[in-house]
Amino acid sequence: EKVPIEEVFEQLKCSREGLSSDEGNTRIQIFGPNKLEEKKESKVLKFLGFMWNPLSWVMEAAAIMAIALANGGGKPPDWQDFVGIVCLLVINSTISFIEENNAGNAAAALMAGLAPKTKVLRDGRWSEQEAAILVPGDIISIKLGDIVPADARLLEGDPLKIDQSALTGESLPVTKNPYDEVFSGSTCKQGEIEAIVIATGVHTFFGKAAHLVDSTNQVGHFQKVFAKGVDPDHVLLLAARASRTENQDAIDAAIVGTLADPKEARAGIREVHFLPFNPVDKRTALTYIDSDGNWHRASKGAPEQILTLCNCKEDLKKKVHSVIDKFAERGLRSLAVGRQEVPEKSKDSAGGPWQFVGLLSLFDPPRHDSAETIRRALNLGVNVKMITGDQLAIAKETGRRLGMGVNMYPSASLLGQHKDETIAALPVEELIEKADGFAGVFPEHKYEIVKKLQERKHLVGMTGDGVNDAPALKKADIGIAVADSTDAARGASDIVLTEPGLSVIISAVLTSRAIFQRMKNYTIYAVSITIRIVVGFMLIALIWKFDFSPFMVLIIAILNDGTIMTISKDRVKPSPLPDSWKLKEIFATGIVLGGYLALMTVVFFWLMNDTKFFPDKFGVKDIRDSEGEKMAALYLQVSIVSQALIFVTRSRSWSYFERPGALLMIAFLIAQLIATIIAVYANWGFARIKGCGWGWAGVIWLYSIVFYIPLDLMKFAIRYILSGKAWQTLYDNKIAFSTKKDYGREEREAQWALAQRTLHGLHKPEASNIFGEKSNYRELSEIAEQAKRRAEIARLRELHTLKGHVESVVKLKGLDIETIQQHYTV
Repeated sequence: EKVPIEEVFEQLKCSREGLSSDEGNTRIQIFGPNKLEEKKESKVLKFLGFMWNPLSWVMEAAAIMAIALANGGGKPPDWQDFVGIVCLLVINSTISFIEENNAGNAAAALMAGLAPKTKVLRDGRWSEQEAAILVPGDIISIKLGDIVPADARLLEGDPLKIDQSALTGESLPVTKNPYDEVFSGSTCKQGEIEAIVIATGVHTFFGKAAHLVDSTNQVGHFQKVFAKGVDPDHVLLLAARASRTENQDAIDAAIVGTLADPKEARAGIREVHFLPFNPVDKRTALTYIDSDGNWHRASKGAPEQILTLCNCKEDLKKKVHSVIDKFAERGLRSLAVGRQEVPEKSKDSAGGPWQFVGLLSLFDPPRHDSAETIRRALNLGVNVKMITGDQLAIAKETGRRLGMGVNMYPSASLLGQHKDETIAALPVEELIEKADGFAGVFPEHKYEIVKKLQERKHLVGMTGDGVNDAPALKKADIGIAVADSTDAARGASDIVLTEPGLSVIISAVLTSRAIFQRMKNYTIYAVSITIRIVVGFMLIALIWKFDFSPFMVLIIAILNDGTIMTISKDRVKPSPLPDSWKLKEIFATGIVLGGYLALMTVVFFWLMNDTKFFPDKFGVKDIRDSEGEKMAALYLQVSIVSQALIFVTRSRSWSYFERPGALLMIAFLIAQLIATIIAVYANWGFARIKGCGWGWAGVIWLYSIVFYIPLDLMKFAIRYILSGKAWQTLYDNKIAFSTKKDYGREEREAQWALAQRTLHGLHKPEASNIFGEKSNYRELSEIAEQAKRRAEIARLRELHTLKGHVESVVKLKGLDIETIQQHYTV
């Protein structure tokens, strides 16, 4: 049963002017914040959880066996192994707990920065506030794309279309009329209205808060008025009347702001009804009464919608389209204005015939950093496409300014219609792949573009900010909601940007590639070290019956873990082009390096155990008869190269010349200092180890350094062999035998420039064969990592961008080319 709206105000002790800040603070003490109380997880239980997983079960079983079954025959338990295993288990759990706790704190800080917000009427003024401060009795504004922040009753206005699928499972939006109830968590699909909050936080329908952000599409400043037979100021005034004077979006603010006094938008009239913008009608309208008591309507919106509304003749439509095209060629967007008499004097009446009044043009320049962002993306191998609802001429002009190409097509091309002869033979999938962008697109086109690119085996990232972008954002491999995007766009995205502009995406690409590089480095290291430990100790045990102490294996593992943890902060060079898991290369490298290290350990043990090579050549004492000293020497040799291997796997060229992160280097030095001290001084009977002295420590370090050198050569050899062109690559680029930091730079730059010219239609495709088989992206990815800025393509793009700027300025300001130097302003 519905309670009458006036009774709702009476029960909540509030008015249509909203609450004051003091009343809001008082009520929040009573009702609590508009969010769920998060159940805090016990840190003790969280820590113990890291001891309850398959790997921990194996270690726990080994610890139990060490004291229950290890010695047998009534002998005392092996407490040393038990203590060692338990210590390793605790250390691993502590490391995992610290890392996850830090990640949780970082995520919490990020979510705090993305706190949901809403428009609320407090102290008689509309302002953007965090949704958590809402209390029953607050007046809020709900518009297209918003997620309802709390249970509320709608006030007077037009019906809303509300998507309640997340709450009720209804697949289609439902219509909510004035005074109906809307629930927290539902999404506004059409309309705009005010509402009174009736329940918050845990008292809402599903007891959850919504993530809200006010969304506005920023546009540029007003530039010029075109009108025929009507005073230009009157065109602007009617457009301002069809705009909101409070709680504005960006277009309303731009138009009202051009008036000498913003109050003129409502001067001498009384507002009856305002129709907000929606994607279906693509216009706003105001019904008002003038000073003589006559009723009128003023509307502004998309030119096609206003022309249809006014039922204009073909000659007028052609004239308007001609002006729109001229605006578009200069990069200006058009906004049409119409008016109507309402003799019935009712806001719901159809009114008299609409009259087309004129056109406004809005200049929406790209952000200052957009051209640089796109240039960097292209140089990183990320193909950028523009998908816009603007006209084709505007899209091409914007493409020229941004230096991203002008190979743009209308949305009709996506449906196989109205193609010109140059693209008639291309399938839609290939057209989408080769185009720089599409103009005049609708939401279904965006979704289709993403889908077709994915079918062509591309990984697709999509940026968007509106509710209509949500399907494509959801479909994309990486949906990116830009700053100030709608809640629907944020909900469909994988990444939400907190800063304006797209330059942060380049940082994300570089960061993700660095993370991927670290993961690949660690994978190769893990495969290598596993083979080295298993094969090496197995051969020593089988051939010499030498039982390496399990406790010393634990010491090696602990020191290795401490060093490997720092890989997450290591200094790595992101791949210059998109990379992938090359499993063949990873496992081949791991097997070869691991097998080589295992053989190196076996040879060392043979020289130490069966010969007098080290005593004869280096003057150290003979330890062939001392099991404890052999244990210490073998431990140090395994420890040194096990950790030094990370420097080989982390680098693409010589490991000596790619400087590691300071943290990794410090961790390695500390771990090896500890390992060396243990090998020199330790005298632990339970681990069967006895210090071998500084002489042997020096010999082992020298042996390890000498046999470390071939590791880089093996890494290069594997990479060349797997490329299928080993000797040609080795001869042409001389990577493995050159200390130059930028070998083959000129040839790579020429190859890259040719590929870019072909991609953007500046060169015939068949000309790309000028470099033979060497001109493929996978090989460029392998040989171009240390290349600096590609000078030729940089110059090409700078000239292309400068040309776009010059043309834009000439068209925009009506200059001739001789006066461009005096009026160069963008």
